Amino acid sequence: MIRRAALLSLSLSSCLPNGPPSGAPEQPAPAQATRKRPPPAAPLQAPAANDPLLSEPFSDDFERGSLGPDWRAVGWGAWKIEGGKLCGRSARNRGVWLRRRLPLNARVEVDATSSSPDGDLKLEAWGDGASGATSTSYTNATSYLAILGGWKNTLHVLARLDEHGADRKELRLGAPDDPRAQRVASGQTYRVRIERRDGRTVELWVDDAKIHAYEDDAPLSGPGHDHLGFNDWEAHVCFDNLKVTPL
Repeated sequence: MIRRAALLSLSLSSCLPNGPPSGAPEQPAPAQATRKRPPPAAPLQAPAANDPLLSEPFSDDFERGSLGPDWRAVGWGAWKIEGGKLCGRSARNRGVWLRRRLPLNARVEVDATSSSPDGDLKLEAWGDGASGATSTSYTNATSYLAILGGWKNTLHVLARLDEHGADRKELRLGAPDDPRAQRVASGQTYRVRIERRDGRTVELWVDDAKIHAYEDDAPLSGPGHDHLGFNDWEAHVCFDNLKVTPL
């Protein structure tokens, strides 16, 4: 009888689904498996190749209640209009793109404000207009990335395709004798300018002070490298009074 009961028990256990039954408490996962993972990447939006070419000055003051048809958001729920500004929070490098194609040479001007002591004001220029990060590190960008107060407000960076790239231009913040090296102040609005005039040199300016110039022997331009976007990691950031001028 004992042997028959044991065989019956074994047979029943082999028919049960793996894991605890519904309603049973789950066992805690190993420590390394409980680390916070980044959210999955949003799927790419409709191709941006059909967006109209920006051949005349374009401006946006964001005085409305929603993003509107001129903007394509990659980060679900991260981007919205708040008090007449385009704002993002916790986008995790899944930004918002202007539905206009940039010419080879253009000037972008915008007011940028961070509500966080971490700074992290981020613009993308000459990107694909549709994609965002697919992992924690934004190493697969399609654009030039201008980052003010990045890495916990320690660096101003101008990078190409990879914000961690060895070829990025960087300025370490905190030097008292360099007015360009001041950290991004929470709540302060900065007039940021990105421009390319000669087809190869991208410049980053803040309040009329040149921060970086990136001379590129293989300039990003044309299909896949012809859009403007704003981005963010976790800080609450806002952009306003955008003006884009073909040069």
